[in-house]
Amino acid sequence: MTLSRRTLFATTAAVAATTTAGTAQAAPARGGRTLRTGFERLAADGYAPLDGQRVGVVTNPTGITRDARHIVDVMHSDDRVDLVAVFGPEHGFRGTAQAGGSEGRYDDPATGLPVYDTYLKSGQPLADVFTASGVDTVVFDIQDVGARFYTYIWTLFDCMEAARLAGKRFVVLDRPNPVTGRAALGPVLHKEFATFVGRQPIAQAHGMTVAELARLFNGEFLTAPVPLETVTMTGWKRSEFYDASGLPWVPPSPNMPTPETALVYSGTCLFEGTNLSEGRGTTRPFELLGAEGVDGRWAAAANALGLPGVRFREAYFAPTFSKFQGRTVGGVQIHVQDREAYDPVRTGIALLVTAKRVWDGFAWRSDNWIDKLTGSTQVRTMIDAGADTDEVVAAWQQELAAFRGIRRQYLIYR
Repeated sequence: MTLSRRTLFATTAAVAATTTAGTAQAAPARGGRTLRTGFERLAADGYAPLDGQRVGVVTNPTGITRDARHIVDVMHSDDRVDLVAVFGPEHGFRGTAQAGGSEGRYDDPATGLPVYDTYLKSGQPLADVFTASGVDTVVFDIQDVGARFYTYIWTLFDCMEAARLAGKRFVVLDRPNPVTGRAALGPVLHKEFATFVGRQPIAQAHGMTVAELARLFNGEFLTAPVPLETVTMTGWKRSEFYDASGLPWVPPSPNMPTPETALVYSGTCLFEGTNLSEGRGTTRPFELLGAEGVDGRWAAAANALGLPGVRFREAYFAPTFSKFQGRTVGGVQIHVQDREAYDPVRTGIALLVTAKRVWDGFAWRSDNWIDKLTGSTQVRTMIDAGADTDEVVAAWQQELAAFRGIRRQYLIYR
């Protein structure tokens, strides 16, 4: 894997904060620390980085304050901010659209602000949207879940590039990585497999916050750097899961209902590339997996591997939409018992390997979507050739080590 290096690094805002203007007082995190998000620090500083700017915000329902108000509603009611536009990603600004959908262009009933649709727009067409909106500065505040194929980080990338083309400033308000920022895991995307579920060569579980990713994108991947400012968090440690933050959880998308979903997602989303259900249409998406004709042999085979931190239960369910809608299927439910030891990507590979071995009906999607999700043909061809979990995981270690070295330069938090 070859990644270019640039000498210009993104700047990080040093926004001091002791209380949060316009939001509830931050609650202590574990160890007596107080976590404050990028927005909380921005508001506490009187929105100084936005002074004199016409502002547009790229956000969705996760852009909330500690007391569960949306930052757009808070900023719109504050005379210190000239908020003139909102930009909605996949699923929309208010979050009404399912996967692969958006809300289109409309005026927000709560604020009267124009809402522009960014979904599936990039490059000059997206730059034209920013120009038409009349903004000077684009602000990004969306909760990520830590997986390369979760599209909001590529909305971030596309908006950064479009802001550069349109001559706009770009400000990223940081939030925790809910599954920790301890390590990068999994295969690294090969550029020839770039899509909206992976624009650039990063690991499948990147282990970064959105501010760190913005710095990485600006330093490594954009055609030229955008004027970037990152408003960082205080009180967050890389080792912490989301429940240590004291923040309310808002589903970033309709099939990401809990932080526990995010914990397994970077591995089990790979089942989108197969003919098995990934649990969409159930109350446990990405934790329930199955298909018609699958029985208890799959759970038994997966448990026999002795994967750290996880057990598998034979399960039966009937999805209300998506694959196997209204039909009863058999499969497994994932039960993470020790999240410190659990490796979601290795677990996802193990489940693919065992599913193929115990169920004759196993098949990849005909469009080889699995290659887009994993970032190359390697996982699919190795599993088809009979490789076991350890062999598949070993195959990406050299590229992963190279990415980890580059990633390290852009990390903000300890």
